[in-house]
Amino acid sequence: MRVLIVEDEPYLAEAIRDGLRLEAIAADMAADGDSALELLSINAYDIAVLDRDIPGPNGDEVAKQIIASGSGMPILMLTAADRLDDKVTGFELGADDYLTKPFALQELVLRLRALDRRRAYNRPPVHEIAGLRLDPFRREVYRDERYVALTRKQFAVLEVLVAAEGGVVSAEELLERAWDENADPFTNAVRITVSALRKRLGEPWLIATVSGVGYRIDTGPGIEPQGADRG
Repeated sequence: MRVLIVEDEPYLAEAIRDGLRLEAIAADMAADGDSALELLSINAYDIAVLDRDIPGPNGDEVAKQIIASGSGMPILMLTAADRLDDKVTGFELGADDYLTKPFALQELVLRLRALDRRRAYNRPPVHEIAGLRLDPFRREVYRDERYVALTRKQFAVLEVLVAAEGGVVSAEELLERAWDENADPFTNAVRITVSALRKRLGEPWLIATVSGVGYRIDTGPGIEPQGADRG
């Protein structure tokens, strides 16, 4: 298990980190919201332990961004606030657990392990189709055992197409499911993203354009997409 500790009290953060390491739990530290978001953007963590009262974007803002990312990463709020309304606010934000200071390290360990078991139980299935292997939990894609690096938007589009199991998905549905509610319905973002996604996946082409309808994953040996450069 690898966790991110977001705590601005250095002695406490170091004590937690060292204690977790003794329990075979890897831990990274961030002392403010900006550092936390940077670490979250480059590392894959199993759980985030967030102090609500930190410099920069506070713990609540960091939690909101974790939830908005769709990663499904559990969040344990760590704070000195012990009033019921503070706890309610934390859970309403999307926190999975709440621990108030001071606390026993063993209780933190038990809570982390419980969250990790719950996360594993709720882990979405890995999808395999036409030589593609898409892991929604780890946010990884492989084609014929070759790792394919994708942007978040490319991954989101591919996830929708793979879930359709070869069925046609309209551009409108892709826009609705892979973009936010503020997306311009007349944008060419879908066409551009699909075109870039094809190139990332490589030949033989896997994404077919069904003229006037949408896109699908080709389950045959490979296709020449209609208008590959035009989407």
